[in-house]
Amino acid sequence: MNGTDDIRIGDLRQRIVIEQPVRVGDGGGGALESWTEVGEVWARLRPLGGTERSEADAIAGSVSHEAVMRYRGDLGPELRLRLGTRVFDIRAVFDIDERRRFLRCLIEERDL
Repeated sequence: MNGTDDIRIGDLRQRIVIEQPVRVGDGGGGALESWTEVGEVWARLRPLGGTERSEADAIAGSVSHEAVMRYRGDLGPELRLRLGTRVFDIRAVFDIDERRRFLRCLIEERDL
């Protein structure tokens, strides 16, 4: 995708939740991490590819996706996206045409 000419608002059909980590002290010097919702956006989600690997005598898989949404300036790798029970780590975010209209997020769904 080189620009926004092939993106139509009607293509943004999935309602995706944006989450940020919240760390709470566990009383023993450590911290527990949970996630809290910071917003919802309409997006176009497309799979790009997948991998499979062996971890601790089990097969673990991951699928990379592309999420396209309207521009917002607060997305980065410290956040994640969720679609229902599916969770996606954000790997990269960039403004498709440098005009602050649409973002392309490269995301990874793990532990399949």
